[in-house]
Amino acid sequence: MRILLTGCNGMVGSWLTEQLSVSHHTVCATSKGSNRLPLSFFHDRVTHCSLDITNVQEVESVFQSFHPDLIIHGAAMTQVDECEQKKSICFKVNVEGTEHLLKAAGEINARFCYLSTDFVFSGEDGPYKETDQTAPVNYYGQTKELAELHVMNSGLHWCIIRTILLYGKKGAMNRSSFIHWVKENLEANHPLQVVHDQIRTPTYIPDLVNGILLAAEKGAQGIFHISGLERYTPYEMALCVANHLQLNTDLLQPVDASTFSQIGKRPQKTGFSIEKARKSLGYTPTPFIQALHEIF
Repeated sequence: MRILLTGCNGMVGSWLTEQLSVSHHTVCATSKGSNRLPLSFFHDRVTHCSLDITNVQEVESVFQSFHPDLIIHGAAMTQVDECEQKKSICFKVNVEGTEHLLKAAGEINARFCYLSTDFVFSGEDGPYKETDQTAPVNYYGQTKELAELHVMNSGLHWCIIRTILLYGKKGAMNRSSFIHWVKENLEANHPLQVVHDQIRTPTYIPDLVNGILLAAEKGAQGIFHISGLERYTPYEMALCVANHLQLNTDLLQPVDASTFSQIGKRPQKTGFSIEKARKSLGYTPTPFIQALHEIF
């Protein structure tokens, strides 16, 4: 299969590129600007290409030269507060960029896999199933919801994979996730205020990558929720990290989200039901404590 990946320099994209590099697929991993991934990921079947998804001409040129069978679209503007502050840029990237890719995919009848988020939901009554009504509470979620609608109405063979609160090893891009933030602050004896009134089903990044590849291999269609199985607040996650690493839990203070002045509202209780992915894709999530053993 010929796979075009967008956002290869991102947290998920870098892990996907690494896994695809040892697969039997032919891959064009794209990013806006230069490649920042290890050269070991690339060889005769896996190449890098610079692609600004907001530029129609660049999208058309890359599609014409590579002619993918499947697009895995992971590129996005994802920082919630930044999306609130720069709405026009956020819309251009998250919505218009997706439209450009869908149009190019339609011209060659390629399959389309779109990576989305729990932030398309209100957070009032999670955990959510794939069939539950979306109702985002911030601009980032609104743009992802709108992009999802474009995917669903594209007429293509499509798949939407929603995920939630990612964590894992720092990986090739040396990107920190929430658990590393906790570890590094506690090791420095810095007290931490951690939200305890938001609920998620945190997702181990290797699990998400496996779920995406399962969907690609099986030619999955429709919406799939890919996350962990267990429900945690960020404070509970931080406690697990501290206990696992034998760090001082007294430095952790549970607080309400209202303690922080954030521009973009966050949904309070999301979390996913992952039964569809488990039954249809054979997806199996790693328990959070086991993942901590693997990471640290």
